[in-house]
Amino acid sequence: MLCLALPFGAAAHDLPTDLTVQAFLKPQDDRLQLLVRVPLRAIRDVVFPVRGPGYLDLDQIAPYLPDAGTLWVSDFIELYEGDVRLTKKPRVAAARISLESDRSFASYEEALAHLAGQLPNDTNVVWNQTFLDVSFQYPIHSDRSRFSIHPQLARLGQRVVTVLRFLPPDGAVRAFEFTGDPGLIRLDPSWHQAALRFIGSGFSYILDGIEHLLFLVCLVIPFRRLRALIPVVTAFTIAHSITLIASAYNLGPDALWFPPLIETLIAVSIVYVALENIVGGASLHHRWMVAFGFGLVHGFGFSFALRQSMQFAGSHLLTSMLSFNLGVELGQLLVLLLLIPLLELLFRFVVAERMGTIIVSALVAHTGWHWMTERAERLNQYHFQWPALTPALVASAMRRLMAAIVLGGLFWLIRGVLRKKTIWSRG
Repeated sequence: MLCLALPFGAAAHDLPTDLTVQAFLKPQDDRLQLLVRVPLRAIRDVVFPVRGPGYLDLDQIAPYLPDAGTLWVSDFIELYEGDVRLTKKPRVAAARISLESDRSFASYEEALAHLAGQLPNDTNVVWNQTFLDVSFQYPIHSDRSRFSIHPQLARLGQRVVTVLRFLPPDGAVRAFEFTGDPGLIRLDPSWHQAALRFIGSGFSYILDGIEHLLFLVCLVIPFRRLRALIPVVTAFTIAHSITLIASAYNLGPDALWFPPLIETLIAVSIVYVALENIVGGASLHHRWMVAFGFGLVHGFGFSFALRQSMQFAGSHLLTSMLSFNLGVELGQLLVLLLLIPLLELLFRFVVAERMGTIIVSALVAHTGWHWMTERAERLNQYHFQWPALTPALVASAMRRLMAAIVLGGLFWLIRGVLRKKTIWSRG
């Protein structure tokens, strides 16, 4: 209808490559205010009215901006009050064209004030160097309700980054940044909503994380009995839980070289355990210590994925972190439940156990070796510099030393418990 109503022709523009959408969402009394800034080049299939050598005719385009905002923005944003979707069309309170140099969306107050004005028609600007700013108002029952949003704005470009800031009545500002379609976002989740989201996130991450699964496969190939698996899997779980939690509380290094170092060490762990299986050097006493040591490294790998998702935790950071870890454990348990019977069938009907262990481990080692060399080359691009000795550095070193002492104590405790179990089982 917009295209038919416009007094000019329509033609398809190319799909933009990279777009950034900015938005504010603020509940106030009986309405929910949504301010959105979208690059005008994302509004495709329309040739905007121009004057002179191709400058936008701002007076002629102004009456059609509310419909453009509804058609290209609000129609693809789902908002919920509690668990009830707001189905009534929002009222467009204001819409305008802005220059790319405008910085009014730095805060909600500046953006709201900016939307009250308009660019003079004699402003010389072309269509693909401007923003479309729109203010939508949704009727709600109470500004104290829990709100959710599902922004389906990925259609605007090949890669769409959305920066959303939620301003609840308590004065806090919750910032979100995501790429593409993130699904339903609970802007103020309850503890159980946050827990369910992060359990699912951890479960999906471990099933998609092929490197962690390959390490787990090599870890358990020689020990497929429940009694033998318990200490190995328990040591791996405790170890990666420690570094996952420590990293979530910013106790790990924040240098640029740290993530590629961890990725390289994860590949090293796969190669090491696979080679240990091939040479036949795996023993139960030795394997749980290997699982614990490399579990610390894999925990940092888990934390990188968790760090990107913590923006959806609301005020339940610890609950979300533990739930993510629980999701990881459930994923590992599912893999083990499927893997162990498959290995039993493989070694019983296809190939002898020793030969099968060598073949599977060799295939995994080959993959891990390629990962290790590629990541080592990437890591080698970073230049390491010793940090300056400052009080902040000393305090950080003391915190990490305390964490290392606690970690050593846990290691000693686990070793003592397992040793007693071994003595009791022999007795």
